Amino acid sequence: MTELSYLSAGELSSVGTPTLWAVTIAGVLALLVLDFLVTRKPHEVSIREALGWSAFYVALPLAFGAWIWSRFGSQQGVEYLTGYLVEKSLSVDNLFVFMLLLAAFAVPAVLAQRVLLYGITGALVLRAIFIALGAAALQTLDFAFLVFAVILIATAVKLLRDALSGHEQEVDINRMRSVKLLRRFMPVVEEYQGTRMTVRQNGRRALTPLALVVVAVLATDIVFAVDSVPAVYGITEDPYLVFATNAFALLGLRALYFVLHAALSRLVHLSYGLAVILAFIGVKLGLHWAHGIWPGVPQIPTLASLGVIIGVLVVVTLTSLRATRDAAPGDRETVVDRH
Repeated sequence: MTELSYLSAGELSSVGTPTLWAVTIAGVLALLVLDFLVTRKPHEVSIREALGWSAFYVALPLAFGAWIWSRFGSQQGVEYLTGYLVEKSLSVDNLFVFMLLLAAFAVPAVLAQRVLLYGITGALVLRAIFIALGAAALQTLDFAFLVFAVILIATAVKLLRDALSGHEQEVDINRMRSVKLLRRFMPVVEEYQGTRMTVRQNGRRALTPLALVVVAVLATDIVFAVDSVPAVYGITEDPYLVFATNAFALLGLRALYFVLHAALSRLVHLSYGLAVILAFIGVKLGLHWAHGIWPGVPQIPTLASLGVIIGVLVVVTLTSLRATRDAAPGDRETVVDRH
């Protein structure tokens, strides 16, 4: 055993009591139900509606963070706010992939928020699974932090390599593995049928394009969960705070999509910023692992991490806006056909 005895003993510190976990999960489910009720009747989302919901989903996590700070102290408060900022940043990149998928599948505007809601719900489920697996790994494996560090640094390198490649690639839905797999088992009709996932055609059950795009979105959720959960565990070891930051970052994405739809294509340097952030957190995790074995190895304080993350995001936002002052919307492309 190493000196990470507090982890290997299976005692991860957490502010989440059973009651707090229950209340939080119930609150997340209630918000999801509310979102489904809002999207029950398909309609195009006005900017006023999107701004209203976005303001709500920004105020709610910030108010929750203030409560965490006052109830459990500044350390937990800073960890929560830093983790939330990291997850929100990664979620914006998630939104860009959603935007490309919706365009590639020619999703009608009235169905866009329903697709996003399915994607967000799937992301929440997947994050919960990965958070539980991550907590179990931290409790039983002394080298779990090192594994997480390697995952984040490898992801950062890939993001940087893709960003530096410079070549544009179109989204080809026919090459997506998830789409090819579905078409192998069931026929697919050409036209959307409202919010229906399947229809009966020539006596057989067939999928609608809505089913294809939802599965494609869920497939991207798996990739983002692999990146985001280790990233926030690099900020806090508390599974409850990891879950809360993920939940709050994801819940507001449906409304944020419609607010940022035009601006997303201008964030051309976001991948560079995310690569730096993920690499930084990876180094932080590596140092934390090494500190448990060699106490003389320094660690990076969470408050310093918060400063670095904010600084990187500010810089890439400003440079992106400057670089795209005269560019037409939609110039930025990405690759999603691996799903």
